[in-house]
Amino acid sequence: MSRHRTLVLFVAAAVLFGTSFVGIKAAIGSVPPVLFAAFRVDVAAVVLLTLVAVRGGYWLPRTRADALGILASAAFVLGANNVFLFLGQQHATTGAAAVMYSIMPVASPVFAVLLLDDARISAVDAAGILLGLVGVVVIVGPESVLGGGSVGQALIVCSALSVAFGTVLLKRVGPSIGTLPQTAWAMAVAAVGIHAASLGLGESVAQVAWSPELVAAILYVGMPATAAAYPVYFALLAEAGPVRGNLVAYAMPVVATVTGWAFLGESVSPATVLGFGVILSGFLLVQRESVARVVGLRGSIPAEAE
Repeated sequence: MSRHRTLVLFVAAAVLFGTSFVGIKAAIGSVPPVLFAAFRVDVAAVVLLTLVAVRGGYWLPRTRADALGILASAAFVLGANNVFLFLGQQHATTGAAAVMYSIMPVASPVFAVLLLDDARISAVDAAGILLGLVGVVVIVGPESVLGGGSVGQALIVCSALSVAFGTVLLKRVGPSIGTLPQTAWAMAVAAVGIHAASLGLGESVAQVAWSPELVAAILYVGMPATAAAYPVYFALLAEAGPVRGNLVAYAMPVVATVTGWAFLGESVSPATVLGFGVILSGFLLVQRESVARVVGLRGSIPAEAE
């Protein structure tokens, strides 16, 4: 495996996903949130389906596993994820949203135990998962958790949990189709579902306040931050495995915070910084052996960690 290629993919995924939070936040007041999410996926679906059709090869789903993989990606990694994320970002800064998203790698082992035959959670793993949850409470605030507040941040946690569940489910299904065509078809299916959710919430195109800035935001989150970002992310997982690949979730808040400060004038609260540290500590506990191998550069990660 090329370490240089892995590093390039890691940085690219962090930048593309991290800046997507800023693109969403910048235009979320000009367009209904779920409709905005649908526009994002529409653009990406057109771009990716055109690309895989031109490339040819094994781009049409052929097996039951291919179809199930596309549906799992569409329903959870793209569909529910984007609906919750766009609804949540109405009420959260870009930095806080990205930090809440970093609960994803901590939650993944829980879903793995439920869905994968060879997965298990030790007492130390459970402590790490608990730390991740504590980190979320620190960011949101105990009074908000007990009082039912901070709806935006809660929705973003649901978004992250949806991705964690969807990626583990995808591993269980094990489709044979390549990640690029799988992502393209999942985008198309998710677009239909997100538009249906938008209509169900009473949103319409008539509510959109069209402007050059809004068009630019839609094109950015639809193309670089989606059509490019998701294939880069899946390529990163293929290169480095989910343990090292999911470390990108801890680089995204840095990118989101810096760009949110630079372009939107946002600031980061001490509670957000502290909560991020607690979540990161939880992740390091859960993935302690694999992370130690990565840091020590001692060969490859064992199969069970992948």
